[in-house]
Amino acid sequence: MLTPSDLLPGIPDATPPLFARRLAAYGDRTALLTDGGELSYRALAEKVARTAARLGTRRRLVLLAGANTADVLVTYLAALAAGHPVLLVPGDNEEAVRSLTAAYDPDVVVGADRSGQLRFDERRAVSAHELHPDLALLLSTSGSTGSPKLVRLSYDNLQANAESIATYLDIGEDDRAATTLPLHYCYGLSVINSHLLRGAGLVLTDLSVADDRFWDLFRAARATTFAAVPYTFDLLDRTGFAGLRLPHLRYVTQAGGRLAPDRVRHYAELGRRDGWDLYVMYGQTEATARMAYLPPHLAAGHPEAIGVPVPGGSFRLEAHPDWPGQDTGELVYSGPNVMLGYAEHPRDLARGRTVTDLHTGDIGRRTPDGLYEIVGRSSRFVKILGLRVDPERVETLLLGHGFTALCAGRDDELVVAVTVPDGGEADVVGVRRTVTGAYGLPPRAVAVHTVPQLPRLPTGKPDYEAVRRLVPAPTPTPDERPPDGTDVTDPADAMDVTDLCRLYAEILDRTDVTPESSFVSLGGDSLSYVEMSLTLERALGHLPPDWHTRAIRDLRRTEPAQPPTREGSRRRTLETSIALRAVAIVLIVGSHIHIFYVKGGAHLLLAVAGYNLARFHLNPTAERRERVRHGLRSIARIVLPSLFWIALVLPFTDDYVLANLFLLHSVLGPHDHETAVQFWFIEALTYILVAAVALLGLRSVDRAERRFPFALPMTIAALGLITRYDLLGLGNRFHLPSAAVAFWLFALGWAAAKADTTRQRVLVTGAAVATIPGFFPGEPFRDAVVTAGFVLLVWVRTLPSRGRVNTVAGVLASSSLYIYLTHWQIFPLIKDFSGWPALLASLLFGIGYATVATRVTRSLSATLRARRRRGTNSARPEPRPVAS
Repeated sequence: MLTPSDLLPGIPDATPPLFARRLAAYGDRTALLTDGGELSYRALAEKVARTAARLGTRRRLVLLAGANTADVLVTYLAALAAGHPVLLVPGDNEEAVRSLTAAYDPDVVVGADRSGQLRFDERRAVSAHELHPDLALLLSTSGSTGSPKLVRLSYDNLQANAESIATYLDIGEDDRAATTLPLHYCYGLSVINSHLLRGAGLVLTDLSVADDRFWDLFRAARATTFAAVPYTFDLLDRTGFAGLRLPHLRYVTQAGGRLAPDRVRHYAELGRRDGWDLYVMYGQTEATARMAYLPPHLAAGHPEAIGVPVPGGSFRLEAHPDWPGQDTGELVYSGPNVMLGYAEHPRDLARGRTVTDLHTGDIGRRTPDGLYEIVGRSSRFVKILGLRVDPERVETLLLGHGFTALCAGRDDELVVAVTVPDGGEADVVGVRRTVTGAYGLPPRAVAVHTVPQLPRLPTGKPDYEAVRRLVPAPTPTPDERPPDGTDVTDPADAMDVTDLCRLYAEILDRTDVTPESSFVSLGGDSLSYVEMSLTLERALGHLPPDWHTRAIRDLRRTEPAQPPTREGSRRRTLETSIALRAVAIVLIVGSHIHIFYVKGGAHLLLAVAGYNLARFHLNPTAERRERVRHGLRSIARIVLPSLFWIALVLPFTDDYVLANLFLLHSVLGPHDHETAVQFWFIEALTYILVAAVALLGLRSVDRAERRFPFALPMTIAALGLITRYDLLGLGNRFHLPSAAVAFWLFALGWAAAKADTTRQRVLVTGAAVATIPGFFPGEPFRDAVVTAGFVLLVWVRTLPSRGRVNTVAGVLASSSLYIYLTHWQIFPLIKDFSGWPALLASLLFGIGYATVATRVTRSLSATLRARRRRGTNSARPEPRPVAS
């Protein structure tokens, strides 16, 4: 049997026993599973041994930049096994790495270089620090990433907590956990430790649960569990988790902040239905990870509880003056996983145990059932979006930057009251940026309010309750100047996330916009895309190609700010899809007036419509029903204004019949009525969209689209060739609607949007070049227009442009549907006078109709929302006060 000395030559057996030294005992069992393959425990142990030998036998402080990769995990295990204390920091936060390196002067720094390869920077062979024999790991607390205040954990802490977690979760050798949380986070690290302790497998990945590839890997690896924080469940809702088939899922764990009781109950019931358990857990970094867990069978009935102490641990309630009553008190935890103490300086690394019991700072109570609940906080620490923040430290930080302020926590928000100097202005943007930069909070979680003087109690002490009750102050707009009077050269500096959320809410007519929202997740479509993209481009500068799928909080300037110039001369870019829509509608109207003859624009717009469907409605994180709702909403934005316009003009012209009113002319005829086919494009687009939404509403098709996003539309396009070439001879017996004949173009546009590789782009381009020519017999130039536009759409995502060009193109593109709809009635009124004025009048009238239709739609939506709110409020019982 292998001994620790056999595994790690030169490392004395006296080194504290730890799971990291017993990996080889599990032999050929699978330890790690990644996209690249599997690694056995025997092979993992050999890698750990080699890395341990590289680190040497003389104890040194190792700073490790954490990441969910095999190399980083091996280095972590090797350092522990060889007795080197590890300072684990977030590898994706360069500032944290720099600040902690400067603060603690580690002997070895290990992190990935730009190529992704792990680099060892061995600064010295002998440690510059006195390291206590028990010291194993240094972690930042949840709210002090990058702060020099660290938690000191011992080998016994790590081993005891891993054993405790493995016991109550009943982790076995057949379990496989997916790494949904970062390794440097104590919760994510506890998943790794507890599974390696029991010889279980780790599905090592940094993919998000919102990514379909994560679930493909999860199923392929036969994973049995994953860990979640409250925000994870929001992502699970969007991905349609309830409908996923996960045959090997055994349980889901939740920690990292309070999950609302209704969410606990919902997921507990979902697990009961599908055969897996939900473990709600409670912990802190100071307790190595976990202090309590709620047995799964109690989750649905006691969703507000944190449960019972973990094996080996215990709770007691200590009376607190701010929380009178015999049944409540500060929750104090005791157990072998309680930290050694804090470190704020390298000299603290020599200290032994300074803490025996952990005062959690939470006010708890014990129910008659023996379960513990959290009812409040004993200290001013607040937990915001899973990050623990000390408002007093925030006040000190702001004072150091010249701001006099008071801070308090409110729900998931830090409230900052800042005084306004006499005759001056408060730099609200500067205050918010200082706090968010130091604590990693999103801007929407920091509410800054300006006050003439800070609120005080009669005793002269700060009135923090008054701070919490402050009414939000106006947020500076992009056009406002900073208080020093300098010009705002970078619009992103002035427009923060709150302003962006307000912009999204206004353009998309939504009331549920958050910094985590994206244009696609909010149901944006091709009609609102143009306005949104051009407005953002003006506000933020150059937009990344995938801005519509990025969270609002991630939108930042991606290139250096340009010197201020005249709006019309500023260099910009214009998305090709927008340019094609603008050019196509001008070509369509001009050709109908016979100013020029450049046809093919309408069929090109069908391809662009498929392209936009894929971009805006096939959000991978949206569940199937949400996709269908978004699709139906877009169809309504096409159909309703069309029906209204046709109903308006029908009594005044003989050009149309009743079939036109219901967009059924291409089906019902009469097919020899020349002017009645004027709305063929709107009918075709409507039919195709209805068919596409109905198809995607099928569970099997929805799954196929998520798994084969490019292959599915290419298959549909191939099927469309049956009617494009009339292979069944149906055109000889029936009058096929344009939608049936041309929908292969729509499918090719869909495939173009999903073509992520050069090979896929070549394939979809080849399909278009092979099938478009000959579609218009005797009109090769028309075929060429459609083909050229399609190739441009696939290969050139943006075009160089100017500010004024973008404005004109944006207005034309966003109004293209309405221009097409109305131009038939406008240009005949002026055509005989002059063709060019008729073109201009048609464009302007369509733009005007688009403006009216958009305002009416938003007004109706607001009215319906108000009615729903009134109905909900009248039916809702009077709320009772509850403890928070």
